[in-house]
Amino acid sequence: MTKPTTRVLAVLELLQAHGRISGAEMAARLGVDARTLRRYIATLEEMGIPVTAERGRAGGYSLVAGFKLPPMMFSEDEAVALSVGLLAARSFGLGRTVPAVASAQAKLERTMPASLRQRVRAVDETVQLDVRDASASPSHTALAALSVAARTGQRVRLQYGDAAGRLSERGFDAYGLAYHGGCWYAVGWCHLRRAIRSFRLDRIRAVESLERQFERPQDFDALAYLQRSVAILPRAHAVEVLLKTTLERAQGQFPRTIAVFEQMQDGVVMHNQADDIGWMARQLAGLPFDFEIRRPAALREAVRECARKLLQQVDLPVPRS
Repeated sequence: MTKPTTRVLAVLELLQAHGRISGAEMAARLGVDARTLRRYIATLEEMGIPVTAERGRAGGYSLVAGFKLPPMMFSEDEAVALSVGLLAARSFGLGRTVPAVASAQAKLERTMPASLRQRVRAVDETVQLDVRDASASPSHTALAALSVAARTGQRVRLQYGDAAGRLSERGFDAYGLAYHGGCWYAVGWCHLRRAIRSFRLDRIRAVESLERQFERPQDFDALAYLQRSVAILPRAHAVEVLLKTTLERAQGQFPRTIAVFEQMQDGVVMHNQADDIGWMARQLAGLPFDFEIRRPAALREAVRECARKLLQQVDLPVPRS
């Protein structure tokens, strides 16, 4: 803990949890000296929280008998929202956040009425999230620093390691952060490449604030940028298919990361980059509307092959019982 406010709240937590605790033990837990601890105690008293101090070997600090913080007033919907949010934070690759989430949940439970406390525990003990794609744990420091930089328009200097481990430094204007494909990313303007780029948070080695401001584009969607950049990443086959349906229906049939859709007068053109042409043929074969393959020719043949296999399954003789 580095901020005085955080330490003052930590003092309150220790007093609530232990009833009476010695000054030496509390100072050791906080990593401060006795004089600094007394200053934190005084801050609590200024906030209207009564603390008693007893001198001597058996002495220590405690809250005035009978004093309790008033219960935090949450509606049932708010309690469920908090519980799911804490569960998600613990699950989605936020490595160092796990103990912080447990601590936050414990604090909430201590100040909630019993009925809501039971609902919070019920969500934590019975709800599960499928996060099998969460393959990389981000830098907790980078996540906090870059989210603040994006909000305040503060340029930063990144030290970044690529997939091969090569380090580079660059000025960076963070437009937003997003979780996508099992990883956390920061998206923004890279002054080294002079273009919008995305950076995996688990590869960021250091973040340093600079004395420069920038203006973030209004309504910038970091997740949409990531989805589009993955969809148009060059692969073995450039695919173009006319889907004879509406834009909304077309987007509902495909993951957003595999294609870019363009509304046309006679339908929706899907642009895609694919390594496995057979996989793309199977996706097209399952569509509930008509389509026209514009390119490549190999995709047409792959769809024909898919159709032949399906027909063979239909024409198989029925085994006798």
